[in-house]
Amino acid sequence: MANYIHVPPGSPEVPKLNVTVQEQEEQRCREGALSLLRHLRPHWDPEEVTLQLFTDGITNKLIGCYVGNAMEDVVLVRIYGNKTELLVDRDEEVKSFRVLQAHGCAPQLYCTFNNGLCYEFIQGEALDPKHVCNPAIFSMLCKCFFKKCFSKVARWHSG
Repeated sequence: MANYIHVPPGSPEVPKLNVTVQEQEEQRCREGALSLLRHLRPHWDPEEVTLQLFTDGITNKLIGCYVGNAMEDVVLVRIYGNKTELLVDRDEEVKSFRVLQAHGCAPQLYCTFNNGLCYEFIQGEALDPKHVCNPAIFSMLCKCFFKKCFSKVARWHSG
């Protein structure tokens, strides 16, 4: 089996920004995130940007960046954990993200940077084992998955 990930033609390119976000000190982390936002959201006033640290990750640091009280437009900044590139091929990860995004199964990937990536926040709840073992949720997942798969297969065969 090939281990090559094929990105569909027409998938948007992902900009690579020459920015390194220092995660050790809060102020330097903020400066790095704001540097990224100057490219991604140039209309945002840096004084009004809220940075929210998400603490559920094991190795990566994840920061939500937004303006105002409503989290309608949130840029997630994922800073890769130390030495995680030894376990994860970052180029292949970006390709996988782009493939999933092209099929409507992933948030928009805004950019990559020297030690991480930025992407869209989608409101929801992450599924864990207790969710997927729940018969009602499992049933919905199967219906959703098969409906999406069958409709794609039908389009492939019709065109």
